[in-house]
Amino acid sequence: MASTSHTPVPPTSDTPLAAGSARWRPDLLGDGFEALTIDLGDDPDGEAPIDATLVRHRRTALPADTEGVRPSVLYVHGFTDYFFQVALADAFADAGYDFHALDLRKCGRSLRDGHTPHYISDLALYDAELDAALDVIDAAHPGTPIVVAAHSTGGLITPLWLDRLRTRDPQRHNRVTGLVLNSPWFDLQGPPGLRSYGTVFVNVVAKLGGLRVIPRTLPGGYGQSLHSSAHGEWDYDLRLKPLSGFPVTFGFLSAVRRGHARLHRGLDVGVPSLVLRSARSALGGPYRPAVDTADNVLDTAQIARWSGCLGNRVTAVPIEGARHDVFLSRAQPRAAAYAELSRWLSENTPTLSTRREIHPPNPGTVPARGART
Repeated sequence: MASTSHTPVPPTSDTPLAAGSARWRPDLLGDGFEALTIDLGDDPDGEAPIDATLVRHRRTALPADTEGVRPSVLYVHGFTDYFFQVALADAFADAGYDFHALDLRKCGRSLRDGHTPHYISDLALYDAELDAALDVIDAAHPGTPIVVAAHSTGGLITPLWLDRLRTRDPQRHNRVTGLVLNSPWFDLQGPPGLRSYGTVFVNVVAKLGGLRVIPRTLPGGYGQSLHSSAHGEWDYDLRLKPLSGFPVTFGFLSAVRRGHARLHRGLDVGVPSLVLRSARSALGGPYRPAVDTADNVLDTAQIARWSGCLGNRVTAVPIEGARHDVFLSRAQPRAAAYAELSRWLSENTPTLSTRREIHPPNPGTVPARGART
């Protein structure tokens, strides 16, 4: 299958989110998807003006239940990532969910000239677009229960946000019914010395200049395991998700390490949580067959260790043979991940129990347009 590429759609005068209105445009994923620009104004980190992009899936598979409830999903990507997982959106839509995904500021569809990709000095700054996304979903579907789903760095950003939101804005928090984390970044991989002394060094350099790039080249083995141009089956824009990843800045990593420290002290996200991860890691290095059946990016032992810090009602499930993104794994572990997700939703989120089971659309076939089968 030939790889397709898409240019991020810049905001125009009629697309920013305005009070009481939401203007949607066709999304780069094509039929069935629309995008909304959320104007965030000046960048508190001093770069070009920022916005975020909310994507919605327009296909409605099931009506609301007998009580008029039609649940929604808000998905948040990770580092060197953006929303392209059409199969995940299709699976939720088939099960009766309204699916939404958020490309955070300076990421994916929201990356503009004058931006350092994925750069942010404090993860709490993401609260602005996360709050706004909740408001857009609730305005379109008042009272809808919302499941927040997130991957990798998004799996750190969203629990921290929900922990703050629970006390800062209980009314908004009450819209969220559950949290699903897919291989969340809960700690810095590597030996203890790197996590301790290395973090001190990172924080010092970040104060001197947060945009300085950490002098390290990523091998790209994980990206090669995914993309159809290499060893994978998935098609996505390599300008928005390069095989070897975007450069990591000291300021961004310092923000992540402060987020890790907050998580390790214990959070209360206020809702039931599901943590999915691979059963094992095969960290770093170039592509090799082991990358297809293990987490090549994060230490799964760390994910297991820190999952309990989310608060009460945490379910942690290892998926045998899964990749770093369990929903981009090969067919068998991918199906296992969807089965665990479906089971958890029915058992832990009572208002969603009338939904159909979630299954990957036609698992094992080669998806196009990012993930559609």
